[in-house]
Amino acid sequence: MRATPALTIRPDQTRLGPMKVINIQAAKTHLSRLLEEAAAGEEIVIAKAGRPYVKLVPCVPSTTTRSLGGWEGKVEIADDFDQPSPEIEALFEGGSPASRTGTPRKTPARPSSRKKNA
Repeated sequence: MRATPALTIRPDQTRLGPMKVINIQAAKTHLSRLLEEAAAGEEIVIAKAGRPYVKLVPCVPSTTTRSLGGWEGKVEIADDFDQPSPEIEALFEGGSPASRTGTPRKTPARPSSRKKNA
């Protein structure tokens, strides 16, 4: 079995520049240093068994501002939206919704699981 070096530098095919590839064990050992390098703009790939696993990249906050009111005119709320529902009130009060409306709730008959001795 061939041992994989802890740190290798491979060309990044999308940027045509070197990209750090480091195995998981070495990444655990040098995590603080790797985080500082990633925050400075360097892309670091953490590999598992020599195969790329995850990429550390800097977290860049969004520079665009969010505009409010994106759903304005597209959504309508019913006039009775905040009105209480009798069915839900009945459930909170310990009853069933069917007992509140006056229609009895039917439960299916269960067959007896006990055997009768003859």
